[in-house]
Amino acid sequence: MPDRPTIYFIRHGETDWNRDRRYQGQRDVPLNETGRGQARRNGIALRRFLPALARAAFVASPLGRACQTMEIVRTELGLPPADYTLDPRLMELSYGVWEGTLQDDIIGSAPEIFAARSRDPFRFRPDKGESYADLLLRVQGWAEGVTDDCVVVSHGGVSRCLRAHMLGLAPELVPGLESPQDRVLILRPGSISWL
Repeated sequence: MPDRPTIYFIRHGETDWNRDRRYQGQRDVPLNETGRGQARRNGIALRRFLPALARAAFVASPLGRACQTMEIVRTELGLPPADYTLDPRLMELSYGVWEGTLQDDIIGSAPEIFAARSRDPFRFRPDKGESYADLLLRVQGWAEGVTDDCVVVSHGGVSRCLRAHMLGLAPELVPGLESPQDRVLILRPGSISWL
């Protein structure tokens, strides 16, 4: 993919649900103070790519925590905070009935279901939710339409699937990929780096 643009990917900042290990999925949970600080840090880190980023596309998941993060990042870049687009394909993996539940509570109340997830985390789909396989298809559809360098604010699952798609990783590796909230992932054709 030598002609592919560069994607500057930022996972939204921390929320209280992230901190507590509560499944968020597509629930709209706001950033906490730590998350706002992470967003500021990532915006400051991206300053070294100005003025080129002023010509880049800026796109976010429509979930509030991603929008909050994007607006903080753009403010730190000296750009109008609300001047970006939304794309629902960048929404987080849906955890269905698990959303709002603590991970430890699921392990304790439904160990057989959690064991099934552990056996095949890429294809496991919670009741009324999505699997990573489902999310990968959604993310691939978005990525194939990217024609310009862009700054993306989205979610951990999207970050993992985007790397799998752009780097040709085995799907089974997707669920275990790191996805920090205080670093910018720079994706170029065939390579990644962290900022």
